[in-house]
Amino acid sequence: MEFTKIDAEILNEIKAAIGEGSVFTDQESLINYGHDETEDLKFPPEVVVKPANTDEVSALLKICNRHHVPVTPRGGGTGLSGAALPIYGGVLLSMEKFKSVIEIDTDNLQATVEPGVITEVFINAVGVHGLLYPVDPSSKGSCFIGGNVAHGSGGPRVVKYGTIREYILNLEVVLPSGEVIWTGANTLKYASGYNLTQLMIGSEGTLGVVTKIVTKLIPKPQQSVLMLGSFLENEQACGAVSAIFRAGVLPSALEFMERKGVEWVVKFDNIKFDLKENANAFLMIEFDGDDINTIFNDCEKVNAVLEQFGCTDVLFADTAAQKEELWRMRRTMAESVKSNSVYKEEDTVVPRAALPKLINGIKEIGLRYGFESICYGHAGDGNLHINILKAGMSDDDWKNKLKEGIVEVFELTITLGGTISGEHGIGLVQKEFMPIKYSEISLNIMRGIKNVFDPNGILNPGKIF
Repeated sequence: MEFTKIDAEILNEIKAAIGEGSVFTDQESLINYGHDETEDLKFPPEVVVKPANTDEVSALLKICNRHHVPVTPRGGGTGLSGAALPIYGGVLLSMEKFKSVIEIDTDNLQATVEPGVITEVFINAVGVHGLLYPVDPSSKGSCFIGGNVAHGSGGPRVVKYGTIREYILNLEVVLPSGEVIWTGANTLKYASGYNLTQLMIGSEGTLGVVTKIVTKLIPKPQQSVLMLGSFLENEQACGAVSAIFRAGVLPSALEFMERKGVEWVVKFDNIKFDLKENANAFLMIEFDGDDINTIFNDCEKVNAVLEQFGCTDVLFADTAAQKEELWRMRRTMAESVKSNSVYKEEDTVVPRAALPKLINGIKEIGLRYGFESICYGHAGDGNLHINILKAGMSDDDWKNKLKEGIVEVFELTITLGGTISGEHGIGLVQKEFMPIKYSEISLNIMRGIKNVFDPNGILNPGKIF
């Protein structure tokens, strides 16, 4: 792709429209906004712009579209697919000033929020009103709700409550041309033409820049119980997952962790946890609701299932502090793995009954290609995060041979009825694998949609395709 470099004339035009105090060209800003949490990739932009409202975003995009300058939207910078990396330079559009919870509508159980609000801040804000926004990725303490929308985020409670797609009612979006639209309506039903709201969710900032978000809320459950089952083998733990649902219960979270990941996170985050010698895999299972007796009844059903699959020990977290410690162990696992090794993270998802075959296949592929892996994730919805570790691989094998192994992992995932990303998105690092899942016809339809929204191709170019 060929784009226009930002010269003094274009830069002055941007400063006049947005305000000089919101435009940054210093080396520190360019470096800081040239990377996210995706491996060690770095692509500094030519300029960082921090607009404060929809009109300023519109003005910026009009300028960039007219001059054919690439624009890369960015939320909290916690992404793992490289979707916020400005690989063609140009403008890095930071949404960090969009941090207002505009309205919490307790009559209609809705909220209107700006995309730069940190997800956990929003969860806590609606929680004060006895309401729940259940989309809580592991990075909820730092990721922006706008980034969650852009990537179709999930988190551990998808298994009961669904992904972010179930909670976004309407979006204000600035198109690459600078025009502003609302994508839908603030209603629970929508049968009025194509659903542009759903099209925007997961589009990774390639179709438009979201500036307001209308979410659905639900009543907040009053009780919860967390249990941790230990197993001798990964396959036993993964095999128990679908059996739990067949027992007629619906957990609010069901997470899988391998022993090696637990060892690292306990050491990295100084977590107090009694890691028994024969515990090699874990299922963390949460139930929530308003009736504690119903919750305990569900726990008993699950306990019986775990015994059938060789569970060696079940821990019930009976204090708020113990629950928080177990959740902290799960949520900081990615960070602890990253601190220990050169790694790549993949984000596979399969029908949950296929999890034993998936994890078996991953380990077998690793043996053939010489890489190690630590697997964990949202087992209740079949979403397994695979942290591939360089370990003893040579630099040459890591650079060249590893890709063949990743292709085999994705091919296995597709064979099992799954897909190549459950919640992290495609962005930059996964786009070369899209043909494993999609035919050229499907990819051309997606490219056609991109072209309708962004005929000049300025918005987050080089991502997804």
